[in-house]
Amino acid sequence: MRVKCVLCDKIDKLDDQLPLAKRLRNRPIHTYMCDTCYERIKDRTET
Repeated sequence: MRVKCVLCDKIDKLDDQLPLAKRLRNRPIHTYMCDTCYERIKDRTET
């Protein structure tokens, strides 16, 4: 499954059997963030 990061528009490929891929397929309100964007936001919000 091809997914696109909502912040940086980077396109990644997820295995179809991963729980995240199933969640994105079944619930369109959920969005995908790449690992670098996720870590950046996590570091800034934990302070």
